[in-house]
Amino acid sequence: MSPATAASPAAAADAAADRRAASPARRRVLETASALFYAEGVHAVGIDRIIAEAKVAKATFYHHFPAKDALVDAYVAEQFRFQREIAEAFLAEPADGDPRAALVRIFTYMTKAGADPAFRGCPFVNAAAEYPDPEHPVRRTIAEHRAWFLDLMRRLLAAADDPAPDRTAGILLLLRDGLTVRCYLDDASDLRPVVEDALERVLGDPPQN
Repeated sequence: MSPATAASPAAAADAAADRRAASPARRRVLETASALFYAEGVHAVGIDRIIAEAKVAKATFYHHFPAKDALVDAYVAEQFRFQREIAEAFLAEPADGDPRAALVRIFTYMTKAGADPAFRGCPFVNAAAEYPDPEHPVRRTIAEHRAWFLDLMRRLLAAADDPAPDRTAGILLLLRDGLTVRCYLDDASDLRPVVEDALERVLGDPPQN
């Protein structure tokens, strides 16, 4: 390979990271760990159990995840990616371009997900409770998710002509946090009317054209 076409060290490192991310073994480890972390808690699940249930060699595990914290960060980042994809799907649905309808769809989905018997609360809040240092990489990924959600709410509210989108976005983040706790601790089967009422109170009447 001539110097003119050689990849830079950074590009080579990125390519190697992409190959690792696409590895079936890495995917198996991450899927196994994600299910265990969410159901039982991060610190309650050991690496040896993940390796055994994912059916990978220990060397393979450490090739993809040099430490358990790297796996936990990948788990949180995967949850973040999943939630972004859900939000993007809702925003792509036809609703006459109504941002208020998109907000309602997002919270309706959260209410439905919270009523699932397998629901164990918010994966980000759960993980944050086990990593008290706000500067830890896991906490930084969680903070990125919260900032993304807050910005998503703010943009939808601004598009809906909310008079104070920053303030209302903060209220909706609070509603989201409270909803995930209520869904986990109580019977969530009849929460949809409550959530819809809360949204109506927060959002107010739609602007008149």
